[in-house]
Amino acid sequence: MKEVTVQELKDLIDRNEDFQLIDVREPFEYEVSNLNGLNIPLAGIVIEANKIAKDKPVIIQCRSGKRSAQAVMLLEQKGFDNLANLQGGILAWKQEIDPEIDVY
Repeated sequence: MKEVTVQELKDLIDRNEDFQLIDVREPFEYEVSNLNGLNIPLAGIVIEANKIAKDKPVIIQCRSGKRSAQAVMLLEQKGFDNLANLQGGILAWKQEIDPEIDVY
């Protein structure tokens, strides 16, 4: 499974790269803090797979990297080959990039 670090994600954002960010946490978690990704909870990731780009890089994130890794595995079984898991999720983002972001 391909993974990206929070620093690599920040670099993509800073360079305005064309990619999609998918947040697989629950809506109540997304409301606490998010990185402006599309919120598709893990339970619905296969059902809503049509919302996920196949023609550009897609980074999947959650709180710690566990649920997003599950999402990557599920989607790869459906034929996606452009996915990366965000190592450490939003917790790593808080620790390394933005200590002001709210986490729970």
